[in-house]
Amino acid sequence: MPSTPEKVHVALVYQSLLGIYGDRGNATVVTKRLQWRGFEPVLTVVEPGDPLPQDAHIYLIGGGEDAAQISAARLLRADGALQRAAERGAAVFGVCAGYQILGRSFTVGEHDQVTEGLGLLDVTTTRGPQRAVGELLGTWSGADGEARHITGFENHGGWTTRGPDAEPFCTVEVGIGNGDGTDGAVNGTVIGLYPHGPLLARNPALADHVISLGLGGRELPPLDHPEIAELRRQRLAAVRPGR
Repeated sequence: MPSTPEKVHVALVYQSLLGIYGDRGNATVVTKRLQWRGFEPVLTVVEPGDPLPQDAHIYLIGGGEDAAQISAARLLRADGALQRAAERGAAVFGVCAGYQILGRSFTVGEHDQVTEGLGLLDVTTTRGPQRAVGELLGTWSGADGEARHITGFENHGGWTTRGPDAEPFCTVEVGIGNGDGTDGAVNGTVIGLYPHGPLLARNPALADHVISLGLGGRELPPLDHPEIAELRRQRLAAVRPGR
């Protein structure tokens, strides 16, 4: 008899607040790449007022406008599930506003109102000298140490400063990112980055990295999808003309 597919629980956090620029697509990519490998993904879309699931393997947080970001941060602090998820080793992946929420604090609005984050990443975000808008290209290293490009679209006014307990996720070749030549931050199984795209659609190796983290660092079998590789080649060529 065939074996029962292994279930992998994916939680999409506050889609109605943090779903700008198609960031819900990150959940679509994760679930599809799990299906292609024979897993049974279970997707829970969590909306404000609903408790976050306590048993998810992967939590995905997107970007949002200022008011939505403040509301999401307050609700997530009160809920506490993301902190507990990180403590037990679940993958927590935040994009743009989601990245800032995972940090210690961020400022928003013309009066630079300071809002407390979740403290899962040792970073603080304040208004930058210019708005970061446009394509971002960076380089990161996976668990195997191999250098890989990361590509996406950034649109944020905050610049992010890392504390001593935060490592940058990637170095930046094109774009602004954190504002110091790097983008994002990582702490164990918690990752935050600025670009949209949706980001995991544009960077399949990063999607697999997040999945692997959620599965306790398990090595995943490779996938052969030439059309995905060709789309990625075209995106990289567009942001690196002449190279």
